[in-house]
Amino acid sequence: MKERFSGLLVLVFLLVSFDAAASTREEKRVADAADVIDQILRIPEQSIPPSLLSRAYAVAVVPNVVKVGLGVGARRGKGIIVVRQDDNTWSNPAFITLTGGSVGWQIGAQSTDVILVFKTRKGVDGIANGKLTLGADASLAAGPVGRNAGVATDLAMKAEVVSYSRSRGLFAGVALEGAGVTMDRKANAAFYSSPGMTPEKVFASSPNIAPNIANEFVQLLTRQTSRLPTQPGMQAGMTEPLEEEEEKSEVRTFALPDPDG
Repeated sequence: MKERFSGLLVLVFLLVSFDAAASTREEKRVADAADVIDQILRIPEQSIPPSLLSRAYAVAVVPNVVKVGLGVGARRGKGIIVVRQDDNTWSNPAFITLTGGSVGWQIGAQSTDVILVFKTRKGVDGIANGKLTLGADASLAAGPVGRNAGVATDLAMKAEVVSYSRSRGLFAGVALEGAGVTMDRKANAAFYSSPGMTPEKVFASSPNIAPNIANEFVQLLTRQTSRLPTQPGMQAGMTEPLEEEEEKSEVRTFALPDPDG
């Protein structure tokens, strides 16, 4: 009887230790993503244009994407995605996985950070519903770099997703056609301590349910995206005004599906 009780205690200890380690892994993923956003704030002249981020429907950050192939530049990494709310704030982060895609000009690098800027809801819905293939399920473009980059060019191309990479502190537009983005449901369950935490629930939930590191990430992203209004033609506070010829913003906010629909 005593041996059985001791065995039960060991099992409970192992389960608790495993859960704690899983939680730590997810928190580190969010912290690494926050570091990428912090670097955007530090070098606006050489990174993603604030005007593009300010029009984003969603932003995904996948830190430390590692090369898994030789010569072809295939990549795999795990990151997070947030969507814009009705009040122009950002949602809690949901966890995603990025697999595949060619980053040819970076062949030989050990790892790189990938940032995806979603201009419409379509791509995010694809991720939440199973899988999004960049360039196939949603049009993709390598993004411009710099505070005064010509974002209007990409808007005219009708690209739904704009992609970037950061290697050794430098940001650059990158082609990721064929890369797949899926929802990491196990990570969502571990981070929010709920096995039933769907992407829809993550995006619509209160910030109070998330660990503090999630709020820190959201605050950093808010600092970057609050520099410009979300609609073109309005006066910008800290950056140059947009050209009147720019097309109407495609920013759309996330809403839970209608249970009656």
